[in-house]
Amino acid sequence: MTYHTTRRRILGFTSCLALMGSLMAATGNSQASPTPQRAFKDDSVSHKAQAARLPANQSFWDALALEPRDAWSRLAEAFQWQEDTDQARVQEWIDHYRQSPHNIVEITERARPWLAWITERVEERGLPGEIALIPFIESSFDPNARSHRGAAGLWQFMPGTGHALGLRRGGGYDGRLDVARSTHAALDYIEMQAEQWYEGDLELSLAAYNAGAGTVNRARSAALSQGKAGTYWDLHLPRETMAYVPKLIAISAIIAEPERYNVELPQIGASPAVAEVPLTQPMNLGEAARMAGVSHAALADLNPGLLGNRVDPRHVKRLLVPADSAEQMLAQLRGTARQRTATNDGDDIYVVRRGDSLSAIASRHAVALADLARWNGIERPDALQPGQQLTLSGS
Repeated sequence: MTYHTTRRRILGFTSCLALMGSLMAATGNSQASPTPQRAFKDDSVSHKAQAARLPANQSFWDALALEPRDAWSRLAEAFQWQEDTDQARVQEWIDHYRQSPHNIVEITERARPWLAWITERVEERGLPGEIALIPFIESSFDPNARSHRGAAGLWQFMPGTGHALGLRRGGGYDGRLDVARSTHAALDYIEMQAEQWYEGDLELSLAAYNAGAGTVNRARSAALSQGKAGTYWDLHLPRETMAYVPKLIAISAIIAEPERYNVELPQIGASPAVAEVPLTQPMNLGEAARMAGVSHAALADLNPGLLGNRVDPRHVKRLLVPADSAEQMLAQLRGTARQRTATNDGDDIYVVRRGDSLSAIASRHAVALADLARWNGIERPDALQPGQQLTLSGS
């Protein structure tokens, strides 16, 4: 069966082809091990529509009872590929995973900070929940995971693929290790490949995510030449790719019915435990932690893409913080911006005022226009916004 997706964002045909060309050249996305990897992950589906369908005589408290009570319930509602559990390859992986239920517990505990947040991102796009299980297979949900081939992060991006998708490396930062940024990039990549090459077939896109689009396209052409439909299940692919989608479906089947497989999933709330906070000023991680009201170590754990102690908006546009700390940090950032505007602290930071131009700011502070643009990652000097904070040095 073929599954399709509708993009929320329209990619220009020319830019899409250019990006796909870069990705095709940057082959070598992390390959799943030929032996079963111990990995599991989650996804989610909107539960607001469920409440909207309540009978007129349903009370408020009855409605609350229908809401998902944990991340696993929310994830299971998003599964779309469960009818494929009868596939022989899926059954083989179900049998494998059920032999080591303790591995599921270990990996799902590691997923605790990210599970509901990634579920929500998949839910927003209307993608099958099974797709949110990819980090279980790729990295056992370790955001610092690195393969011997050079892949890194939850989603195991190779350097070339990551670069083509905008995951920057350098300046004390690796976007492949940034949980938020790499998640957005991975979902973009899967949707883009499905539309570009496979008429919206997400299973074929997942095969290409693992083996590369060239490998899948050749296998598909061979299947079509033999009179087959050309779906994922028709293709002869490398062994690890033949197991890729079956693993996702096998894991999802166990998560959907944990009692049936004697698995006790850890309790994880349905609401995301983390939130993204946009950055407008450089700071050290200790200062960011103080603003969020959390420990330095806790904030570092949530932002493994930061390889040093410096947070620079030229490289890191957003930080992940505990969800209940986001409002506090935003308030602190607004207060700092107002204070700097009032004092016009021009030693290191300048806050853009109405009517400012980048060239005027550069002249006023005796710096080169090109340097000022480069230090702040500005590609369009005419797009300055009042309140925007600019660093006035390259340090």
